[in-house]
Amino acid sequence: MNHRISTEPGARLRIDKWLWAARFFKTRSLAADAVDKGRVRIGGTPVKPAKDVRVGDLVEIEIERVVWQVQVLGVCDVRGPASVAQTLYVETDESRVKRQAELERRKHFHEPAAALHGRPTKRDRRVIDKLSGGD
Repeated sequence: MNHRISTEPGARLRIDKWLWAARFFKTRSLAADAVDKGRVRIGGTPVKPAKDVRVGDLVEIEIERVVWQVQVLGVCDVRGPASVAQTLYVETDESRVKRQAELERRKHFHEPAAALHGRPTKRDRRVIDKLSGGD
């Protein structure tokens, strides 16, 4: 399959499409949703899904509270294998250090509410009330 990767300085592509092609998100709609929620910034500025990303841009992507800071090396409008996707960007050294530190922190300090899903059951509510001193 021919993956049309453009590394020319003037090359550009919609940010939601680039995030999908670079395999940061499984679907383009998930990428567009993240952009809409302000979790993607180009040059430190939140953008809309139709914003063009250009070769050389610095893009910040927040995925599950982990921030990636990447330099755009190329644009490709089709989603290819991971080996091709990894040629579209390079992560900054500062970003790599921060991301590794966050992953290490998560490994050692688990979120207390992570095990809770949804509303408490009747039994859970009784335990909560008993511990909080309620009747």
